Amino acid sequence: QVQLVESGGGLVQAGGSLRLSCEASGRTISSKNMGWFRQAPGKEREFVAAISWIGGTDYAGSVKGRFTISRDNAKNTVYLQMNSLKPEDTAVYYCTRILPWPRSADGDSWGQGTQVTVSS
Repeated sequence: QVQLVESGGGLVQAGGSLRLSCEASGRTISSKNMGWFRQAPGKEREFVAAISWIGGTDYAGSVKGRFTISRDNAKNTVYLQMNSLKPEDTAVYYCTRILPWPRSADGDSWGQGTQVTVSS
C-alpha cells in the first residue's frame, strides 16, 4: 500500500504556470504506472495525464501540448508541469497508480488532492 501526498496547487492567472508534485511513501513507485486526475465541483473526475514505469506518457486532449508529466524515481515523486493555464483547468488535482494502462485508476491509492484555481 502506497501513501500519496499532492502539493503545489494555488491561485494563478490565465496563461500562468504551476508545478504539482505527488510524493509517495510506504512503497516504491519506480515500477508502477502513475497518473493525475482532476475533479471540478459538480463534474465527474477526469483523466489528465499518465506516465508508465518506463517513461511512456499519455495525455487528455484538453491538456496535450500544455501539461507535461514526469517522474523522479530516486525521490519517489511524480510531477505535473502545467503551462498556459486556462480557467477550465480549475479543479482539485489527484495522483494515483494507473492500472491498467493508460487511463484507469486502480482504486487503492489516492492522495488528499491539491486545489488549482485559474482566474481570467
